Amino acid sequence: MGLPAFFLVNNMAKQKIKVIREEMLQVANNVAQEKSIDQDSVFEAMEMALEKAARVKYGFERDIRVSINRDSGDIKLNSYLEVVAKLSEEEQAKQITLDEAKKIQPNITTGEFIIKELPPIDMGRVAAQNAKGVIIQKVREADKSRQFSEYKDKVGEIAVGVVKRTEFGNLIVDLGKNEAIIKREELIPRETFQNGDRVRAYIYDVKEDIKGYQIFLSRTHPQFLSNLFTQEVPEIYENVIQIKSVARDPGSRAKISVYTEDSTIDPVGACVGMRGSRVQAVVNELQGEKIDIVMWSDNQATFLANALAPAEVSKIFLYEEKKKVEVVIPDEQLSLAIGRKGQNVKLASNLTNLEIDILTEEQESERRQEEFKEKTQMLINNLDVEDVIAQLLVTEGYVSVEGIASESIENLEKIEGFDKNLASELISRASNHLSEKNAEDVKIIDEKIHDNELKKLDGMNNKMLSLLAQNNIITIDDFADLASFELIDKEEGIFKDLDIDENVVNNMIMKAREKWFTEAPVEEVAKAEDAKPAAAEAPTEDK
Repeated sequence: MGLPAFFLVNNMAKQKIKVIREEMLQVANNVAQEKSIDQDSVFEAMEMALEKAARVKYGFERDIRVSINRDSGDIKLNSYLEVVAKLSEEEQAKQITLDEAKKIQPNITTGEFIIKELPPIDMGRVAAQNAKGVIIQKVREADKSRQFSEYKDKVGEIAVGVVKRTEFGNLIVDLGKNEAIIKREELIPRETFQNGDRVRAYIYDVKEDIKGYQIFLSRTHPQFLSNLFTQEVPEIYENVIQIKSVARDPGSRAKISVYTEDSTIDPVGACVGMRGSRVQAVVNELQGEKIDIVMWSDNQATFLANALAPAEVSKIFLYEEKKKVEVVIPDEQLSLAIGRKGQNVKLASNLTNLEIDILTEEQESERRQEEFKEKTQMLINNLDVEDVIAQLLVTEGYVSVEGIASESIENLEKIEGFDKNLASELISRASNHLSEKNAEDVKIIDEKIHDNELKKLDGMNNKMLSLLAQNNIITIDDFADLASFELIDKEEGIFKDLDIDENVVNNMIMKAREKWFTEAPVEEVAKAEDAKPAAAEAPTEDK
């Protein structure tokens, strides 16, 4: 006698569920491997698809959640009802009152959920098609997210691709599984590419957008040049030679500074290569861009002289606090130092991160003569002496009244044409002038500065206080708020005429700022005032 129909149907259902489970596991595994994405992401997409199909059958307003066992493929459909004190009209399909919930689960409280297992659904053709669409969409999103993370980690590397098309002057490059864009301004001037051309470029950014993400490439970025040398020069790749800085005028000229701690290696020669083979490979990639390879040095003056090559440097005046430098070169080297349209000096400035002013030897000589005249005239006015005496003093290095007042008679009379009486008279006149100036300074200080903290600040003197007062710096906080260059800048600094070291000024400013770090903030003082006991208030008449 055959088995009852019920057992046959039940057995067939079990066999069908088993097949579905096996197929689901197989599909998840295949998709994950094919797209190189996490298998869990595929299962999440399947769960969302099944949830959508279940809501079609049981009602869109219900809270239905699907979970798939990652090992066995078992599918569970559960309906969630939140336990609330009172049903909400809009959400009542997802809610159950506390009284009703206690009939099912006596110990349950509000905020928890009553979970009911639903029978498996037999999806129709439309539901299956919708589920397939959800899965495909979610897998695509997971694949894009993976690719975004992958290329985000590749920022700073060189990508190689094939030109796919041109859009408004921008190149769309096929990198294999992805497309990238080289904007028109990121292409080397005058270079052209045709569809199908192979192109190398630097990945400088990867951005997410509505469609997924976009990869941005550049052939003008300074680091593109750096990476090309890394590929061509084994010593750079192995970090034996370091690239310190790069400056480019894309398609025209570039400068790159290199350094090595290995004294047996010539870093410039290694980058040039045998008969220029290494640097020529980079030049060819950059459409003939001329490249100057410069030896880096921790001595800024030496590095700057190297960076201005092929021009020769006679003198360098470095102003570190302003990151500015004045360079003196032979007159005939001016055009070479500046370069075509200022290109050489501009690249040297970018390479060294310094603002460069170039003077010829003739210009520098004229400036020195002007300074000589100014210092001479200053001594004539302040000491009431003849031109010849003032010129002799300046020639010997006496360029300030303070320097003369503090000098000994013996040293001054060593100057050609000076005797003991003249030396003594000069020192006397200098001292008298300083006394008069000091009296003037004291008067200005007394009138304007009443902050004793500023007056007694370590390193401060009357001359400094007078200059501060004249610039309306009259309290310790005013002084603390200054930057060192505002005081010692040679052109606009308050102390520009004083011979004072930058470290001394920095120490004075930091000393003035000490109380900023020790005093309690105003907000904390206010809180402390508010927290005082009410007993401090005035008594009422009743008391």
